[in-house]
Amino acid sequence: MTPIVVLLGSLTVAGLCLLILGLTPRIAPLSTGSSTSLWTKRRPHLVALVRRWGLRVALAVAGGIVIAVVTSWPIMIVLIPAAGLGLPLLLGQSANSEVELLQSLDRWIRGLTATLPTGKSITDAIRLSVKQAPAQLTPHIELLIARLDDRWTAKQALFAMADDLSSADADAVLASLGLAAQRGGTGASATLSALADSIQDRLRALRDIEAERAKPRIVVRQVTIITATVLGAALIFGRSFFEPYSSPLGQILLGLLLSLYVGSLVMLRRMTMPRPRQRILRSAS
Repeated sequence: MTPIVVLLGSLTVAGLCLLILGLTPRIAPLSTGSSTSLWTKRRPHLVALVRRWGLRVALAVAGGIVIAVVTSWPIMIVLIPAAGLGLPLLLGQSANSEVELLQSLDRWIRGLTATLPTGKSITDAIRLSVKQAPAQLTPHIELLIARLDDRWTAKQALFAMADDLSSADADAVLASLGLAAQRGGTGASATLSALADSIQDRLRALRDIEAERAKPRIVVRQVTIITATVLGAALIFGRSFFEPYSSPLGQILLGLLLSLYVGSLVMLRRMTMPRPRQRILRSAS
């Protein structure tokens, strides 16, 4: 089988994969009251997952086959898909869940602060806040309200919500909110205002830290792109330089070198990820 035949076959397979993904109909989510099986309920999520990753996997595998045929390096069948799928995860900008949670808490606390001057208590303000609560906190606030309706004290319900969120920042916010609920009156409004200002200071510090953590990722991303471009051009126009890698031993050495580079990227990723902080609240159990 000639290389051109293999190349054309790979492109045909990739085209068929793209055609199937493009013609796959979108399935509307089912209502929660539907008495369908667990598989049927999860099917839209599985279809969305396939649509999201199917194209990437198909292109990565097709690219690996094509490059393996052009270079006569079988290892490329594994390396190219691994690089195409793994490098964006290692070099991409990761979402900081700590910042997102704190932003949601800030919006929620400010909504409570705006409700208190109308004469509402903190528990009443919590019940009203669910209508305009951030999406990330809505399930937790609904559960908080259910606990209050089940004759939990405000402190117990808020501390249980802190256990559900399992975040040091959420502990500080909900502990202050529990103290404000115990005091009541005008002191509660002043406490929540000070709490909202404290959250803003914490958010400002977290954003500055995140900006500093992003700098080495940007540098490594640029170095990786430049290195891959130069090596790709050299592989096309200077094949004789890479002849030693055509042997079985050279393929093993090439895989080892690339594995070491990926390992350094993994270490960098871990170094730039925020470290988990110890909680300040503990459940009664």
